[in-house]
Amino acid sequence: MFAQSPYDLIIIGAGPIGLACGIAAHKKGLNYLIVEKGVLVNTIYRYPENMTFFSTSKLLEIGRVPFVSHTDKPTRKEALEYYRRVQDTWKLRLKLYTQVQKMTPKDDGYEIETDKGNAFAKAVIVSTGFYDVARTLGVPGEDLPKVKHFYDSPHPYVDQKILVVGAANSACDVALETYYKNAEVTMAIRGEGLYEKTKYWIKPNIENRIKEGSIKAYFNTTVKEITSSTVVLNTPDGKVVLENDFVLAMIGYQPDYTLFEKLGLPVTDDETRTPIHNEETLETPLERVYVAGVIAAGMRTSKLFIENTREHGDMIIDDLITKL
Repeated sequence: MFAQSPYDLIIIGAGPIGLACGIAAHKKGLNYLIVEKGVLVNTIYRYPENMTFFSTSKLLEIGRVPFVSHTDKPTRKEALEYYRRVQDTWKLRLKLYTQVQKMTPKDDGYEIETDKGNAFAKAVIVSTGFYDVARTLGVPGEDLPKVKHFYDSPHPYVDQKILVVGAANSACDVALETYYKNAEVTMAIRGEGLYEKTKYWIKPNIENRIKEGSIKAYFNTTVKEITSSTVVLNTPDGKVVLENDFVLAMIGYQPDYTLFEKLGLPVTDDETRTPIHNEETLETPLERVYVAGVIAAGMRTSKLFIENTREHGDMIIDDLITKL
């Protein structure tokens, strides 16, 4: 349960920025707790097994704990070990595998309801990232077991006919990795070409595989329907039906807006659906409730990253201690 409740602060989300917020709270002597629905840095844990970060290890550091990796750009495995060391170094207070279900204003603070019991806090930081909620295609058959919105390893797709949907880093990574494991790879790309900012070491490779015909790519194309054995595409030349074993929909992710509703966090009514907050303090219209990390950009998921939100913890705690 929550033995030390009431708390000065509850932090929802144990990703890198949630941990950074915990470190900032620790330094100021606050009674805090980090609540996480999954494992420590759950988002990074769900990344593909062989993923390499675009950022350098130096830019991923938090809490003055050195991040030493074998190369300039660390791997998923190295990042998991690094953030575990961060947690251990700072002795951060965590409650993992605990799903937050509701937040209710009460007695100059907030009652936090979870599947492991309730706790009270004077302040709350929401730092839940966006990787856990996949964008969907919105087509018939998307709920079939063959359709995957998260990718882990190429092994399940050996000698299979797969369709990769998307044109950015994740889609290109998946297309190449499965191709090199002898999958028959086709790509469905909504626009006229690949994402312009695809990682510089990936883009020429995928372009060459498409050019030589090793990977078939349909541009200006969308998925119309998925069945157990086929996928139907809308192409500039009309409908195309492909034999298919798996559809890997690598079309991006978004913040958990269902959770925002449960917490009572207001968002803008435009296409960005950005949590409403003060950009200098990160406080929302709810008193002493803050947003931290990438969710502060809403649907603009390519705007904020670990490296440019690492200071959110200090920004928030500096403001919070003036209000407690």
